[in-house]
Amino acid sequence: MSVGFCSVREGFPLQRRAMAGFLPITLLFSASGLFVLVCGRPADFTSTVQPAAASGADFATKSLFLSARTSNATEVPSTEFTTSSRKSTAETTTERLTGTGGRKPARKVPETEKDDKGPLEIECPPLGLESLRVKDTQLRASSYKRRGLGPHRGRLNIQSGIEDGDIYDGAWCARYRDKNQWLEVDAQRLTRFIGVILQGRNSIWSWDMVHTYKVQFSNDTLLWKPCMNGSKEAIFEGNQDTETPVLALFDTPTVARYIRINPQTWFQNGTDGDVCLRAEVLGCALPDPSNVYAWQTEPTESKDKLNFRHHNYKEMRKLMKSVHDECPDITRIYSIGKSYKDLKLYVMEISDNPGKHELGEPEFRYVAGMHGNEVLGRELLLNLMQYMCQEYKRGNQRIVRLVKETRIHLLPSMNPDGYEMAFQKGSELAGWALGRYSYEGIDMNHNFADLNSVMWTAIELETDRSKLINHYFPIPEQYTSEEAFVAPETRAVISWMQNIPFVLGANLHGGELVVTYPFDMTRDWAPREHTPTPDESFFRWLAAAYASTNQAMSNPDRRPCHNKDFLRYNNIINGADWHNVPGSMNDFSYLHTNCFEVTVELSCDKFPHASELPIEWENNRESLLVYMEQVHRGIKGVIRDKDTEAGIADAIIKVEDIDHHIRSAADGDYWRLLNPGEYRVTVSAEGYISSSRTCDVMYDHFPTICDFNLTRIPRRRVKDILAKVGKLPKDLQLRLRQLRTRKLRVTTKAINQRRAAAAKRAKRV
Repeated sequence: MSVGFCSVREGFPLQRRAMAGFLPITLLFSASGLFVLVCGRPADFTSTVQPAAASGADFATKSLFLSARTSNATEVPSTEFTTSSRKSTAETTTERLTGTGGRKPARKVPETEKDDKGPLEIECPPLGLESLRVKDTQLRASSYKRRGLGPHRGRLNIQSGIEDGDIYDGAWCARYRDKNQWLEVDAQRLTRFIGVILQGRNSIWSWDMVHTYKVQFSNDTLLWKPCMNGSKEAIFEGNQDTETPVLALFDTPTVARYIRINPQTWFQNGTDGDVCLRAEVLGCALPDPSNVYAWQTEPTESKDKLNFRHHNYKEMRKLMKSVHDECPDITRIYSIGKSYKDLKLYVMEISDNPGKHELGEPEFRYVAGMHGNEVLGRELLLNLMQYMCQEYKRGNQRIVRLVKETRIHLLPSMNPDGYEMAFQKGSELAGWALGRYSYEGIDMNHNFADLNSVMWTAIELETDRSKLINHYFPIPEQYTSEEAFVAPETRAVISWMQNIPFVLGANLHGGELVVTYPFDMTRDWAPREHTPTPDESFFRWLAAAYASTNQAMSNPDRRPCHNKDFLRYNNIINGADWHNVPGSMNDFSYLHTNCFEVTVELSCDKFPHASELPIEWENNRESLLVYMEQVHRGIKGVIRDKDTEAGIADAIIKVEDIDHHIRSAADGDYWRLLNPGEYRVTVSAEGYISSSRTCDVMYDHFPTICDFNLTRIPRRRVKDILAKVGKLPKDLQLRLRQLRTRKLRVTTKAINQRRAAAAKRAKRV
């Protein structure tokens, strides 16, 4: 039995009836799973159910609302959520609620309650309008201007298309401009509602937002109870701009099934202002006694015992250390550099021989948190390192094989400064862009050297195609100078790429559900245009390997996240065909190193609530493992000197009909990612006679071994070739590349030293 309070205001029509005085409610559960609500006066209420008072007898036979107090008898597990101050106004927009006249003042979060270490927590999570857990069929509205502005678009942080008037607009907008408009959410079960978050319309052409609004609750959509603030109906303050999320917490949490947001005032924009909003609702679902088939409901937990929560920088370091302490034989933590605010960029290495490159063992990397507010990748990599440690100790043969045959590097936070900014606001209140950029305001996904333009310019100017290079493009000299606007985080990652012979990687982002592959930049700076690499077919394989095994992406019934339906493309797309991204990490990796890399957009919600992390792990666990296993597809081998059997570094591996070469690592080993098929492979090295052979790639989950033994060219023959060709020897080209790389490191070191000195001076002051 559960006791709450209900209230009725006399004289209202049935649809709008509310109660001014409170009557106790008894919630009785029968063996059949049905429940009965009974109203009575507090004086009449005893351990036995008393008959309802005459004034409330009629009301007791209809659907009622439960107005839950903080001492609610139904215990709801506490889950993390961020709060901030919210404001409430009275019946008019100018009269504010105060403690006079028997009314409660609107509750605000005191500054003393705020914690610099992270966001505040509140007991109930979002229902899931932003994350799409709330389906389109659960959203209704009094009216809407057109389909693109329907109630299904009234989701927090939803992004509009480029043009107004299409089916992907950026909010719910009512057809009529009056106070009778509403957006309704059906929670589909009794829920203890505690608050609402509001945003304005996302549009590059329109400026629409709701300034104040009311909230009502119902159990049957016929009888509606207003949210009260003391004895008066509460009016909450909404938005003053279109993008900042504003949180309102109810003074008295209310249990119901339906909730309505009823705008009262909005931005007029002369006479053109529309009633438009995006929203999220906060509430705890109550146990459903009629749900006798609980196993049929959507899972909310994971079978893996992992640390499912958001981790700030300090907590991330602590978790990584705990994983290393648990599995010291297969893990190593190292730093590749520092952020602008001197936070180290930590990497977790997982290998059977950590700290050392083993001959023939491919190097793999996952990078997350390039955009600090896209946090799911960070948490997934922390989960992945925990999972691999646990499963390796249990003897899971799939994980044991991965650890023994692959050197895995996990960088969970490339932009820790941006993450800390977003983390301070928390899940739903960080908005769409806070924390995306570095502390200096740099978008790191546009901050790598633009080698695409270098390549395409050379192709246009060079008439002799045999003189063109198609790989290992050098970094332009202006990019390596101290004055270049390059983030220290970007410099650190470039140095990391050059020091380790990575074969395959993925860059984890958020805000969509799709996998994109290079090129990310269009050739003629078009807004979007399909721009394939010579390895288009294999990149499509890689993207499909992740997307097809991801539970969320591969769901045929899922709706589009924002303004593009990627289901039409099987959830994979050429990056440039989506939008133009010059200076991306994927393109740089492909053109400057041997590493193939894709971008994985993990979820519609950039900053999922902590309660959603277990199911996100379930969605992505198999994908993360399957994608890592693709590093063993294609051919690999060692290129040696035929006489000395020493490995030959920087030998060029060419595959016939694919205009993109790779190079051997320092010990002469190489890995060439290829789809199944028969390939003619040619290997050449400075001072050696080229060698060719046919290599067959099978459908097996291991590569074909193709070793090469090269014979040295006599010295006289070398001199003749140089005299005839008359170009810079490749060893000098390599030396020039090494000098530029060294210059990049020196300038980065100088910048870091100046920052450290400035920080010391500031501390002394």
